[in-house]
Amino acid sequence: MENMDNWNQFLIAQGARSTHVDGAVPDTNIADFGQTLTTVQLQDGFVSTVTDQGLIGITGDDAATFLHSQLTNDVEHLNQQQVRLAGYCTPKGRLLASFLMWRNATTIYLQLPRTIQPAIQKRLQMFVLRAKAKLHDAAGDEASQIVLAIGGERANAALSAWFEQLPATPFSKVEHALGTLLRVADAFGQPRYQWLLSAANALDIWTQLAGTLNKGGNDAWRLSEIHAGVPQISLPTQEQFVPQMVNFELLGGVNFKKGCYPGQEIVARSQYLGKLKRRTTLVSIADAGAQAGNELFAVSDPEQPCGMIVNAAPNGAGGVDALAEMKLAAIEQGSGEVGAVRLGSAQGAAVQFLSMPYVLDALDL
Repeated sequence: MENMDNWNQFLIAQGARSTHVDGAVPDTNIADFGQTLTTVQLQDGFVSTVTDQGLIGITGDDAATFLHSQLTNDVEHLNQQQVRLAGYCTPKGRLLASFLMWRNATTIYLQLPRTIQPAIQKRLQMFVLRAKAKLHDAAGDEASQIVLAIGGERANAALSAWFEQLPATPFSKVEHALGTLLRVADAFGQPRYQWLLSAANALDIWTQLAGTLNKGGNDAWRLSEIHAGVPQISLPTQEQFVPQMVNFELLGGVNFKKGCYPGQEIVARSQYLGKLKRRTTLVSIADAGAQAGNELFAVSDPEQPCGMIVNAAPNGAGGVDALAEMKLAAIEQGSGEVGAVRLGSAQGAAVQFLSMPYVLDALDL
């Protein structure tokens, strides 16, 4: 009950209201507070709550070996200072889930959308067989009750109130008495972090951070992820993409030297034979209803979709910014001609192409 009281206090401190059932594990998905932030505010410095993410914890002597055989990235050589992206594919090489992955002395963690966690956790559990590996819902653990996102030009100065040393590079982490600090991909040329901590520890920390940084909710975190060029597979986009379609290997999410995993042959073939001719790029759409799974159409070829929205978030200007997977030809045409690609149909809202934070090596995909 003490953890529940701490959770309620955390919500009250931010003007949010809890609707949990007494005695249940707190559901952070019900408490998305904070205003939508603009990209200018994100670049300046922000703190937000991350309320849509689930967390799977895997323990046991064979945890790393088991996951290594299931995921697109190297798990066996993942150390306690590293953070990695990883994918989970069908036998046909299509992504069922994408993870942010890290470990401590006893547990490997996989962060993914809360909406798909139960099914993905159940599927992974089916393949454990005789391996000494146990999966559990780690979002209910005291040490990971709250996830705060911090980023922008003023992020490091704000965090220095608690951390003598911050993770030096993207995709690295530090452990602290107050929780785990993950540095994830930069956005706008500035660092971004996730801080996992208990509700009790989060009370005062949130108050201090929100007093010095722009305060946002989950939408702010998603917008920063989009501008970092980091895709996340969600319910509407499961089994839609092989990893390269969403730039996953450009972000270090695929290791082509590791052993077999579901879909590995097709992922490798796509890399070396170059048959896909598709990538994911950053766009802005002046339609607040645009969301993951929506199809995109090229005006020059209106009969069939040229792409799909992978992730979208409100941009504070009345529309959304999004990561959109599409044909290379459509990306090239849309980048040079305003309105060449549109949402939903050839008559839909125009898609405006923005600069990506990394080079889209075409790789003839």
